[in-house]
Amino acid sequence: MKKIKVLNTVNFSGCEDSIERLSKIAIVKSVKPQRKEVLKIIENYHIYFSSLSFRFDKEIIDKAKNLKLVVSPSTGTDHIDKEYLLSKGIELFDLSKEFEVINSFTATSELAFTLLLNVNRKIFQAVNSTKNNEWGREQFTGYQLLNKTFGIIGMGRLGTISARIAKGFGMKVIYNDIKKINSNLGSQVDLETLCKESDYISLHVHLTNKTKNLINLRHFNLMKKNAIVINTSRAALINEKDLLKSLLDKKIMGAGLDMIDGEWISNKIDHPLMKYSVENENLIITPHIGGCTFESIYGARIFMAKKIYDYIKSL
Repeated sequence: MKKIKVLNTVNFSGCEDSIERLSKIAIVKSVKPQRKEVLKIIENYHIYFSSLSFRFDKEIIDKAKNLKLVVSPSTGTDHIDKEYLLSKGIELFDLSKEFEVINSFTATSELAFTLLLNVNRKIFQAVNSTKNNEWGREQFTGYQLLNKTFGIIGMGRLGTISARIAKGFGMKVIYNDIKKINSNLGSQVDLETLCKESDYISLHVHLTNKTKNLINLRHFNLMKKNAIVINTSRAALINEKDLLKSLLDKKIMGAGLDMIDGEWISNKIDHPLMKYSVENENLIITPHIGGCTFESIYGARIFMAKKIYDYIKSL
């Protein structure tokens, strides 16, 4: 059998041993995560190790005549045209069901509260004011979290971690999930009740055709005027036009997002929510850094490199 060829677009700085080990049983070529480069050479490879920097879409898949497996060190796969990939008989490995490793990752839930606290307490504005030799304490007045209601949409792994953090702040926890879940951390409610009663709402749901636009204008209209919405899952869970309208109309107090829908576009600053965030202080957007801790980045990449190694050894 010919030696398996692996095209890698993932940065293994800090965990080089994993890619070196893989190189002992396969021909591994590492390139920068650039769409044009991958499109040019993908047809020569059997396995693709995918970064999140651009969409692995139909055009690239059609070029990948020899591809057998795509591997992504992430729980979300909206950077891959999953349906089309599988229809072509190409396997996909991702982290969504790899509980052995992801149960130790708390980074995304921690970021959710970082965003919440920043929007609520106006941290960025306060820091910038001190840099300008200003000391306007009361202009940055926010709300304490004690006794506030924290609404979780999706009471899975990250939802449960978030619930524990919320309880640490002395918050009341309510949650919504498609499954019936009994938890001593809070009470399960329907989505409408969650929107009405929550002071803060955090999304921890996988993006599917059913969950796209899960939160829209109808839900924003149910929320409290001082509600803050946090999304560290996937952007398309929220109807972005409806979110923007709700912020402009002051239907809610603010939002903290770890991504935008279309984060692969080159000029992201033209995105309507990005434009709004530049001119307004009640929307914070981070560049999809939910899983960006040393523990989760290295842990995920090492784990998935081993998955590729085991896959090749099994052939």
